[in-house]
Parts: sequence; structure tokens; C-alpha cells
Amino acid sequence: MKEATVKKNIKKIDPLIPAGVDAVIHNQKGGEVGKMKLPDDVFGLPWNADLVHQVVVSMESVARTNVAHTKNRGEVSGGGKKPWQQKGTGRARHGSTRSPIWRHGGVTHGPRNDKDFDRKINKKMKAKALYTILSNKFKKGNVLFVDDISLRAIKTKDARVVLSSLSKVSGFNDLLSKKKNSVYIALSKKDITTEKSFKNFNNLSVDEIRNMNPLDLMKYKYVLISNPEKGIPQISNKLNVKK
Repeated sequence: MKEATVKKNIKKIDPLIPAGVDAVIHNQKGGEVGKMKLPDDVFGLPWNADLVHQVVVSMESVARTNVAHTKNRGEVSGGGKKPWQQKGTGRARHGSTRSPIWRHGGVTHGPRNDKDFDRKINKKMKAKALYTILSNKFKKGNVLFVDDISLRAIKTKDARVVLSSLSKVSGFNDLLSKKKNSVYIALSKKDITTEKSFKNFNNLSVDEIRNMNPLDLMKYKYVLISNPEKGIPQISNKLNVKK
């Protein structure tokens, strides 16, 4: 996700929406099955655009892959012999055909694949940015808690039925119909059947809660947390928050 997209998403966020501490838990058919108390320091933080922007842009920089590469004058072939004598020809003096001003010569200040774009991201900053994004999405009603997502077999058809049922929940009507960046599904543990069943959908992502990060949350509109009783403590432990 480009930096301009990040800034655009940040500007859309309203920091004045009141925070809440109680969450409704649904089953995979869309029905309400209970409620749970959420930790304030994970789902009740105020919006901090500067922190989120710094962390997200740094993560994008760390994930950057250097592909473009040009050769400098010390790497191109040829140029071992002086093109012509220094004086007496009436032409400008040159010492090597590998000079950047020559055709097939080296490139000056070109892109290099050995350039390091890594940026240090403090663990606490990354966790705090994650909590800030979760808090804002929860305040906007974009976090859905599901008691469990379980599929008997690897079938895209069954996964579509689950999404169709959950899209009936108020506020998540476009969960299935949204063409791009619809929902980030966070599982409390590794589940190959569920992951492969949702793999054919190009508008969502499925991963374990322990791998949840600010960059993924900013990319998707909704966040679906499966088995929150076990998943929320995993999120809290990113900053060793004791509940």
C-alpha cells in the first residue's frame, strides 16, 4: 500500500466517535450468541495519526524489495584504454569510455539493488499503533467478533455461505460484495481448512491473530476476529498487557 493511500485512509478517520467497552459476539450464521468485555487499552484508545503513519510507512519501507539496478562506471565493460590522446586532436579530453557521458557508459546516481531501506520500528510503537487502529475500527463498528469459524472441508462454497451469513449483521452489509480490501479474518490458531477455503476470495485475507499487524489492518475495511475469548489475550500480550 502506497504512502498516499495511507494518508488518504488516515484523513477519513473520525477521532470524535465515542469509545465502547462491550462487544457483541456472533456465530458464523450471523446470530448473536453473547457479549464480552474488551480491554480499554486495546479497543478504547484515541486516534493517533502521527504514530500510525510512522509505523505503517516504516513497515512498507522494510518490506520493500529492490529490483531496479544500474551499473556505475566501475562495473560496465570496456574503457580500459584512453580513447585518444590528451592533446592535439581538437576534441575534448577523455580518459575512459566508461564515463557516464559516454554511450554504454556507467550510470550516475541510478537505482541500486544494494540500497538498504530498512527502518527501525520499536516493538511498543508497533503494538500501540495496532491497538490504535483496532480502537478506531471498533468505534466505527468495523470489528466483528465471531465465536468460531469452522468448516468441515476445504470448499469455497462453504466459505461463501459463512460470509453471506455474516453480511446480514448490521453494519457489515458489504462484507461479501465489496470488491477490494473487504475484510481481514484473524484466527486464534492455525486452521488450514479455513485458510484454503477462503483462499479464492481476492477481497480478503486470512491469518492468525498472532500475525496481526498495523499494515494489514489499514489495508482492509473490516476486521473479523474469530474466537475472541482466546484471541483478545493474544493481542493484549503484544504489549504484555495483563488482564
